Order: sequence, then structure tokens, then C-alpha cells
Amino acid sequence: MSKNNHAAEQSAPDGRTPADKKIISQRLKPNPLSQFSMDKDALRLALVTAQYALRATRQQSPPTHDKATGLLVLVNGMEQAGKGTAVKQLRGWVDPRLLKVEATVGDCPLDYQPIWQTHTNVLPRHGDVMVYFGNWYADLLYDVMRMTCVKDTTETAAGTKSQNKQDDAPSSLMSRMTTKWQDYLQQQLAKLTAFEQDLAANQTRLLKCWFHVDVDTLQKRLTDKTEDPQFLYQMDWHDRQVVDTFNEVATALLRQQPDWVIIDGEDKSAAADHFCHEVLHAMQEALASSKTKDDTKDDTKDDTKDDTKDDTKDDTKDDTKDDTKAKSHPSPFVPVAIPNQLQDIPSTKIDKSDYKEALAAKQARLAALLRARNGRHVVFAFEGMDAAGKGGAIKRLVAPLDPREYQIYNIGAPMLHELQHPYLWRFWHKLPNEHTDRISRIAIFDRTWYGRVLVERIEGFADASAWQRAYDEINRFEADLADAGTLVIKYWLAIDKKEQLQRFEARQQTPHKQYKLTEDDWRNRDKWERYVQAAADMLARTDTDKAPWCIIATNEKRQARLQVLDHAIEQLSSL
Repeated sequence: MSKNNHAAEQSAPDGRTPADKKIISQRLKPNPLSQFSMDKDALRLALVTAQYALRATRQQSPPTHDKATGLLVLVNGMEQAGKGTAVKQLRGWVDPRLLKVEATVGDCPLDYQPIWQTHTNVLPRHGDVMVYFGNWYADLLYDVMRMTCVKDTTETAAGTKSQNKQDDAPSSLMSRMTTKWQDYLQQQLAKLTAFEQDLAANQTRLLKCWFHVDVDTLQKRLTDKTEDPQFLYQMDWHDRQVVDTFNEVATALLRQQPDWVIIDGEDKSAAADHFCHEVLHAMQEALASSKTKDDTKDDTKDDTKDDTKDDTKDDTKDDTKDDTKAKSHPSPFVPVAIPNQLQDIPSTKIDKSDYKEALAAKQARLAALLRARNGRHVVFAFEGMDAAGKGGAIKRLVAPLDPREYQIYNIGAPMLHELQHPYLWRFWHKLPNEHTDRISRIAIFDRTWYGRVLVERIEGFADASAWQRAYDEINRFEADLADAGTLVIKYWLAIDKKEQLQRFEARQQTPHKQYKLTEDDWRNRDKWERYVQAAADMLARTDTDKAPWCIIATNEKRQARLQVLDHAIEQLSSL
């Protein structure tokens, strides 16, 4: 860092200077009437002050219990409504180095993945502010407008010309033609609303700004001499009929999602000021939401202590009692009864020659099914007790495949940059993606997003409100994948405590397997009952029709591997 930059950093209005503390606090206090009480100079100062204060939540020294929070500003609406002018003014009024701006124009959602998935790679870190033109709403609006155009073509036109237009439409679009665009829009907006609520619950606040002008103003600006950027939604804004259809779609969107801020773009300068005030309010609210209540620390500590008792019955009682205390969670958490399937583990042996014969046949069948799925995305999720055989099962699963056909992800503790995003963010990036150059569309996870309700719960890395909320967040995440056409196959591998000890000792004695055994593995054995309880709660709350669990409960490794293959074959055969 240069001396000049270092000096600028020290003098930045970020609230770290004691003499300015009272003034800084006043600037950061949410004020919904700022438009009537602030001139432009005051607004600029408040914006950059809030920007640095928000960034400082990620750079706390000494660390506090406040949660760093990011702000994502979604910009959509009519063309020529002043969106670019507004963002340009914002960037000029804040520190431009700390304001990230991204833009898309809209395209058809990709096959086998939720409409939001493509955009997760640009989400801001906690403590950052990002403006995103177009975003997932551009894809949705483009898709809906295509649906209305194809529908009009097929209903009103006849002959070769009409048929050719229909033939040119993507197959994924034509497959949705049986659904009215209104129904499709409603379904997708419901999913996006839930996705955005999960972002907000995981320290990424959203501000959604919709810029609007009337049709006459639009047409006038389209014909002026000012050079225009590439148009949003890839539509012909000169065609009044198309614009009327767009306004009909936009009206339906805004009615279903009342959290949009509508900005009148008739006067671009006034619209830019309005936008900057809204961004200021959003940053102030993000700062307020980052503050942790005084009792949260105590609740989290008590939950961790009570959740780590050895006796299963006592653990259940203490878990419930402590979670009732958590003010952020409206109702007490009630652990489920542990099913016999997780406690009475069979040890049926299988002959080695019979195993090898069955294994070869099942692997050949699985490989044939995977190659016949026509590019459909497949996600395998493996969870289970330490040394339960996840790695061995995965090894047999991929043995008949070419290494280019799949990706394996061994999930451990999150990296620092991953902690600065929503919890599921690090998994979104590992999903099969049509935008990547790699040919694989199969993702295999050795440990998964369920770590939040397992190890993070038991070890106290997530507070009670976070891991209890995670069940529903994970269910929505997996439902979005399934609804988009991705096949999600989940396994829980169970062994008993005695078998685990035998496998640990065998690893100790085998040089090429010693790397698999860590001090944490031994330490976790002392918490066996608590992990079994957490697994039971997880299986009960996340076993859904769209992403069901397959429990592989056996102390026989070979039998477990065959059962994993049998279930995968069954799931793929149903496609």
C-alpha cells in the first residue's frame, strides 16, 4: 500500500476516529426523510460515511460480535429511464474503488439450473456494496417476453413464416408454452422472493429499484442523438406493442413483489438523487441489521454448552430448553426421537467374489444410465459418521466413468472469503453449470451444506437461530434444483461406534490410510450421541419428496457400496 493510500485510508469517514464519533453516528442513523432534509453535499458525505462504516464491519479490530453485512442493489425497469445516470452519480459520490457494478441484459434461463444460479458468482462480500443492472430479473423478464411473443405468433399467425418462428424458439422455451406466462411469472417470482429472503437472513441485504418512464418519453429518448448501451431484455423498445406487453408483465411483477422502489425517470437528475437517497437508507439499514443483540452471545454460548453433553436424553432436554431462550427463534426446537435405523446397525457379511461380481454389473449399469441422461445435471451428496465409508463408496461410484464426466468436491471448513458470503454460496459455485467450459454435469459432494446442522451445530460454529433456520433454507435450495430438472441424490452412511473404532485403528496401522485420521476424528467420538441426534434431526427435517434421503446403515463396507449403487441406479432409471 502506498503512503498516500494509507493516509487516505486513515482519514476515511468510517467511524473509527473518536473525535468524530457523535457526528458519524448521526450520519449513519436511518432517516427516511433525508430527501427533504439533506442537500447534495450532505447526501454525498452521508453516502461515503455509510460506505466506509459498512466496510468496517468486515474489518473489525478488535473483533466484535456484530455481523458484517453486504448490500446488493438490483437495478431494473424501463429502458431510457435514467438507470445509468443514477448509478454514474452514485459512483461519483462514493469511493468508486469500493463500489462494484455488474450488468447483464437478460437471456433465457439455462437448462437444469435455477434462474438465480448463474448470478451467484457476483454477489457482494459482507461489508461491500454492489449495484447489479439486469440481474436474475432480466433473465426472467426476457424469458416471459419470449413466451408472450411465441404465444402471439402461434395464435395469430399462420403459414410457413409463423411455423419457422416457432421452430426457432428454444426447446426449453417451447416446453413451457403449456403454462400461461402469468402462471410461470408467478411461480418464478415466488422462488426468487424466497431466495432473496434467504440472502437477507445470511447478511446480504437487498435494495430493488425499478426505473420507469412513460411511453412518449421513452420514444423521444430513443430517437435523440445520445448513444445508447445494449438494451435490457433484448427487446425492441421502438415497438409500442412490445412496450405495452412489457408494461403488462412489469405490472404483474410489481404487484406480486411490493418491495420494489419505483423511481420516476422523467427527470433524470431527480431520479439520480432519489436513487442515491434509497441507497443511503439501505446502507444505514444494513448497518443497523449488523448489530447483534447483547443477549445473543450468551444464548449462543449456552446452546453450545448444553448441546455438547454426553448423555443423549439430557442433550435432548437441554437443547430444547436453550433453544426456547433464543429470542430470534419464535418457537422452541424439539429434537426428534432417534430411529432404530441409526442405532441398531447390522453387520451382515458378503462373500468377496460375490461382491466383485455384483459390483461390476452395477457399475456398468450405472455408467450406462449416467451417459443416457441427455445432459441432465446430477448432484450426489454424501454425509455420514466419520469412517462410515463415504470415500470408498464415491470411489466405486465413479470407477466406470471417465474423469472428465464428473467433479468431486471434498468439503471441509470454509475459507475466509467463503465466510464473507451467504452460507450456501460456496456450494452454489460447485453445482453443475451450463456456463462453464468443462463437459462434466455431475457433481459429487463428500460432505455437504448439511455441515451447518451437523458439525456447526455441535461445535458451536453457528448459533441456534442460524442452524435451526438452515433446515428450511436447505430444503428450498434443493427444491429449486429439483424443479429446474437437477437430480439430487442424498446418502447418509451409518455405522455403529464399535465399528468406527475398529476402522480408526485399522487406519492407524495402514501407512497409505493414516492421512484419513485426524485428532478431530478422535475428539468427535466423545460426542457420538450428540452427532447421532443431530443426524436424526437433519434426516427428519430435510427428507423431502424432491430430495429424499437414502440411509445406508451397515457395518459391512462392501454391502454399503452395493446399496449406494443400487439406489443411484433406481433414481436414474426413473428419469
